[in-house]
Amino acid sequence: MKVEEDAQKAVLNRLRRAQGQLAAIITMIEAGRDCKDVVTQLAAVSRALDRAGFKIIASGMRQCMAAADDQDAPMTEEELEKLFLSLA
Repeated sequence: MKVEEDAQKAVLNRLRRAQGQLAAIITMIEAGRDCKDVVTQLAAVSRALDRAGFKIIASGMRQCMAAADDQDAPMTEEELEKLFLSLA
């Protein structure tokens, strides 16, 4: 599945932000920061990753239903549901 260009930019921005947040969390843990602060940042990273995943699924839903090329069979509704729910 190829992600649409606009969606790809948004996904990459979210993933880069999450990458920075994750690096900050590692630094926080190494510095012995308060558990509450670490968990708050972990929740923020988790939301950013979820949003990136949902954006990919939302932008590619039509592409998943139709074959990407002649070699790939289109995804079934059940496969799409499983993919979507894997992020829930």
